[in-house]
Amino acid sequence: MFPVENTYALMQFEKENVSRKIIHELKYKSRENIGKTLADWTSERLDFKNEKPDLLISVPLHPKKLKERGYNQLHLFTEILSNVYNIPFDHDIIKRNHYSKAQALKDKQHRLETENTFSLTRNISGKHIVLVDDVFTTGNTLATIAWEILKAGDNKVSVLVMAVDV
Repeated sequence: MFPVENTYALMQFEKENVSRKIIHELKYKSRENIGKTLADWTSERLDFKNEKPDLLISVPLHPKKLKERGYNQLHLFTEILSNVYNIPFDHDIIKRNHYSKAQALKDKQHRLETENTFSLTRNISGKHIVLVDDVFTTGNTLATIAWEILKAGDNKVSVLVMAVDV
């Protein structure tokens, strides 16, 4: 596994749970305002203690998926947290290299196939970065992105997810 400074999760993501319905509304039903509500709720609860991160990065969508969905469900969430905590965000520093179906639609074996899925669009070094994602399932997406960031230089990675799939 990769060295992660901190992991923050807002709720559990279970079948027939309200959190699953909330995330699905955000991702698949064009309810971007849910991202704002979750960011407001997060900002009331999250404290970066004495070490404020340098940068917030949300997990990118492939351009084809972005066009299909119309927006990245993590952007507004990330931007609001950026504003509240005065931490810059960058939606373009990580690129998704391949189009694939949603993780939720894949079986466990195919969720593990993440090699060369992401790449950095420019080099970053000496930063504490918080990766933002909606649901932590296997951790492979975040691990793959974190590895790209860690390979780039003397960086630290923390993770913030809206929900954990238990």
